[in-house]
Amino acid sequence: MHSDMPAKRTIVYHGSKEALGPATDVILTRLGYRLVLPETFAQMQIEDPARLADLLVVDDRRLEEAEELHASQTGTDVPMVLLTGRGAVDSEDPRIVGAVRRPAGMHDLYRLIQQIFEDTPRSTPRIATQLAARFEKGDRSWEGRVLSLSENGCLIRSSESIALGQRFRLEFALPQRGPISLDAEAAYQLMPDLGLVFSAVAPAQRESIERFVTDTLLAA
Repeated sequence: MHSDMPAKRTIVYHGSKEALGPATDVILTRLGYRLVLPETFAQMQIEDPARLADLLVVDDRRLEEAEELHASQTGTDVPMVLLTGRGAVDSEDPRIVGAVRRPAGMHDLYRLIQQIFEDTPRSTPRIATQLAARFEKGDRSWEGRVLSLSENGCLIRSSESIALGQRFRLEFALPQRGPISLDAEAAYQLMPDLGLVFSAVAPAQRESIERFVTDTLLAA
């Protein structure tokens, strides 16, 4: 497991490296969810006896181990996500709040963690950017910038006023990945900027955006 920046959540991971998708632990740490191994967490508790885990991510083949090691967290019910090789998990244990198939990919695990912890969960990671953008509506076009980007939408600053609900064509270029051209709608304001949601994104362009976001997080 990796850590090189402050994290807002501590997640103790009981499982092998192979039970996670490539770089899943690294990217989740970049997003503020620090995955640590049980021995690392034990050392953290020695340094700070009041520290508790926020979540357990457990390969279901190591469930007994996880239960034993965290029995000392008396008075707390630490939520647990299982990594499973089976179909849907059928359990009456109230601590088990979700499950993901092994090997757990970053996007599946991120969506689930967001649902557990965040009041307004974001289904896909978002990164800060400074990408030149072009907007087109009918026979009009104008310039702006993409300030943050995810697979599903972005935050933009426009040289012209855009009404909420307005639909238009958005064009920008991703470094090393080339041009992106897609339909977008103004969904919310974050003064003085606008949040857009994408619609009908071609699979190849969606993959380009996803890879750009992932690569940027890994390079952070």
